[in-house]
Amino acid sequence: MDGRRRFLRSLTARQGEFAQMAPFGAALAAPAAAARRAQMAKPRARRPRQGARHRLLARLSGSGATFVFVVALFAATGVYGAVRGGHYQAMVEAYGEPADIMARALGFRIKAVTIAGQNELTEAEILAAAGIGERNSLPFLDVARVRDRLRAIPLVKEVSVAKLYPNRLLIEIEERQPAALWQKDGTVHIVATDGMMIDDLRDQRFANLPLVVGDDANMRLDDYRAILEAAGPLREKIRAGVFVSGRRWNLKMADGVDVLLPETDPAAAVETLVRLQRESRVLDKAVLSIDLRQPGRMTARLTEEASAERAAAAAAHKPKSKGGQI
Repeated sequence: MDGRRRFLRSLTARQGEFAQMAPFGAALAAPAAAARRAQMAKPRARRPRQGARHRLLARLSGSGATFVFVVALFAATGVYGAVRGGHYQAMVEAYGEPADIMARALGFRIKAVTIAGQNELTEAEILAAAGIGERNSLPFLDVARVRDRLRAIPLVKEVSVAKLYPNRLLIEIEERQPAALWQKDGTVHIVATDGMMIDDLRDQRFANLPLVVGDDANMRLDDYRAILEAAGPLREKIRAGVFVSGRRWNLKMADGVDVLLPETDPAAAVETLVRLQRESRVLDKAVLSIDLRQPGRMTARLTEEASAERAAAAAAHKPKSKGGQI
């Protein structure tokens, strides 16, 4: 007996008792063991082994909340590490804002952008101006900001932007239509019907548009179009319209003749010019300018050669004075 009044038994004695009980235990266990061996002998359909990644995804897919939590945890850990390491800005430039990173991980990446309505602008130009790229996600895309950026393009008159969940974006563009060329300070610009400057003239695609010259000439395109319509057959001879002193128009003809129009009703003066050209071919004569600013009256300024010839002809036809008789 030990110090706590417990009886001690030797291990050899216990083993003897177990040995005596063994046949009885074996008899009871034999049928069960045989059944297990028979069961193990049966062929089993082998399940394909799954990797750790598949098992993890299977567990996460079973619980949407768990998946979101894990993604948020990884994102927060990455952001925290970037901030602590002083690389946050570099991370944003490379992968986007943390909210966009999480949204993309949840399946809200912008996979397709549909652009409609553009004619002159290319899709690459529109996407670059909108600031849309692989770092963006659909939920956190600022639609108002995208619209403002696209409206800043001179060629864009109106734009609409719509999110199509889960991963598509629709951009509809209404472009300004090139209506005329405007020359100011030695530079020729392409302008729309509302006078808005679209771009500088860089090639010959728009060389056939009407040309206006002078301050605010681009804002008086309607008046100039009315003048061109009144010109009828002379329209092809008009090279440009020059807006003078913010009040009236001069026409620069293709042969260099300047036609001065009145401030009021310039279209009527152009109709008078059409009649004079038809009746007397006034534009085919050696004139520098034709002044139609006075209603019902035309004043022509001749070239220097024509003026000299006219003066010589007048002198030749001038009667000689006769000497007095004594």
